Amino acid sequence: MATSHNIIVEEGETRLDQFLAGQDIGLTRSRLRQLIDSGDVLVNGAAVKPSHRVRHGDRVLVTVPPPRPSVAVPQDIPLTVVYQDADLVVIDKPAGLAAHPGPGHPDQTLVNGLLALCPDIQGIGGEIRPGIVHRLDKDTSGLMIAAKNESAHHGLSQQIKDRLVHKGYLALVEGAPSPETGAIDAPIGRDPRRRTRMAVTVGGRESRTGYRLLEQVGRYSLLELQLHTGRTHQARVHLSWLTHPLLGDAVYGKRSPLLPRHFLLGLIHVGRCRRTYACSNRWWPYQ
Repeated sequence: MATSHNIIVEEGETRLDQFLAGQDIGLTRSRLRQLIDSGDVLVNGAAVKPSHRVRHGDRVLVTVPPPRPSVAVPQDIPLTVVYQDADLVVIDKPAGLAAHPGPGHPDQTLVNGLLALCPDIQGIGGEIRPGIVHRLDKDTSGLMIAAKNESAHHGLSQQIKDRLVHKGYLALVEGAPSPETGAIDAPIGRDPRRRTRMAVTVGGRESRTGYRLLEQVGRYSLLELQLHTGRTHQARVHLSWLTHPLLGDAVYGKRSPLLPRHFLLGLIHVGRCRRTYACSNRWWPYQ
């Protein structure tokens, strides 16, 4: 069923897209732009462009069509639910499970599993699908948040942007870093010698990873990582550059007989509380 928002411009004069971005209707800027372009936003009964200037007294009608079916199919995939409510779900993603359908894995992904697990998903961006707001590599395990509706997706995305939600990792690496607490500040870009990999390289994008030694286990070290930027393979590239690659990382280190994949576990820190593995409403200020 379509939903509508009837808004009266109370003061000033501004572009329509900027005016709607400032309204609390739970839609992202990109989704609002889609609705304007498709003629689902009317100003005084007429379809207009995003640049149209609205003025005091104008009536803006936003109609949100019902979400269309997802191109991904629901599939019964065993998933460990850490937390769930009407707006979001937190999953402990296992290693080996891709987040989204793509080349090499058209189905049997986290998205397919969530569609079956959460029949109350209302849709994101006009499609019935979960709104996964951050990434974990296929072979990295750990916590992932998925929004069930546009409002929660917008709120979570904004909190990540405002650094109220922080992505972290537990990593078992070779050797022991010195000092025990520090930051790796080195630009990351495409590896000029092996284009399928990333590398610390001149002209790469700014990348910063904080680390803290938690425990030494023989010739390995357990680190807690805090990513201040979100580059592809950032933790793996930075640790390799530091000469302490992840145990079992066949791409940026070497294979290990101890485990079949790299040792990296995704964590989520929410808000100033810095609580990890949050499981209750008071730790998920997504509204």
